[in-house]
Amino acid sequence: MVSLHRTIRNLRRVGLREWWRQMQYIGDAKSGRLVGTDAFGNRYFENMDATEEIPGRHRWVDFAQHEYHASQVPPEWHAWLQHIRAHPPAEDALIKRMTQPWQAPWQENLTGTRGAYKPYNTVAPKINTWQPKVIARA
Repeated sequence: MVSLHRTIRNLRRVGLREWWRQMQYIGDAKSGRLVGTDAFGNRYFENMDATEEIPGRHRWVDFAQHEYHASQVPPEWHAWLQHIRAHPPAEDALIKRMTQPWQAPWQENLTGTRGAYKPYNTVAPKINTWQPKVIARA
């Protein structure tokens, strides 16, 4: 439910460049408070004004990369976006306590890319392909 008045109001708030970027990436003009950023450079926003946003769409992420997908959102930010956690990770004391030094940093899902995991096979194949033998004629 995007009205012309709402679009113009958000254009004034965020500026022409950011408004154009939002229209290209998310197809909507939004303005809100910057809540935080993650290790990938994604920015997270919130707009608590009930008259401006549709219920349930007042939290959103602005991806840093042009080619983006949902696995680029770390789990703690995903929990905040989906209203599982009330406070963003930067303000949530429980998430700060849960982070352990031995934990590996979050990595996006690389399936279908060059960085995908490929196991090393040590077993000889059961079926060998036929290779023609070339013999010189006498």
